[in-house]
Amino acid sequence: MPTAYIALGANLPSPAGPPAATLVAAVRRLGSLGSVERQSSLYRTAPVGFADQPQFLNAVVGLETELHARTLLKELLTIEKEFGRNRAAAIPNGPRTLDLDILLWNGLQLNEPSLELPHPRMAKRAFVLVPLAEIAPHLLIPAFGKTVAELLHSLQTTCKGDVDAVVAIQNDQWHPSAQS
Repeated sequence: MPTAYIALGANLPSPAGPPAATLVAAVRRLGSLGSVERQSSLYRTAPVGFADQPQFLNAVVGLETELHARTLLKELLTIEKEFGRNRAAAIPNGPRTLDLDILLWNGLQLNEPSLELPHPRMAKRAFVLVPLAEIAPHLLIPAFGKTVAELLHSLQTTCKGDVDAVVAIQNDQWHPSAQS
């Protein structure tokens, strides 16, 4: 079954509660789209771009799903709405109740207006690469010709402060799974 790697982020309360509770509930909801096989630790990160907002909580999951990437994206947007996200009223890189991004979908390379795979900015985002490297360090990213661990190493070389600012946190409701 295809595996999609999905980045999760939140820095505002949602109907599920504070950001940590939102991400826990969002992972449960993702389970209705397939099987969550891998789950990174939960990370606290500084906002990117629009700095005047609360810090984010971020994570990455590996979801085995029969849904094609386009259908999966549609379902992720629906889940965001369920958690109070209004993309139409959003500030670019601004605060949000829930953000769900497909990073990778079974090695597919796609360049469409509404969906680019692999995610075009993932190689420059420590808040994505750190949790992704935790659960899939040896995964080869075809568009970049490097593994996740190699992309993270490159980012550490050029933007060490960004990588150091991604800090794992403990939460009693969040249960990371080991890499496979």
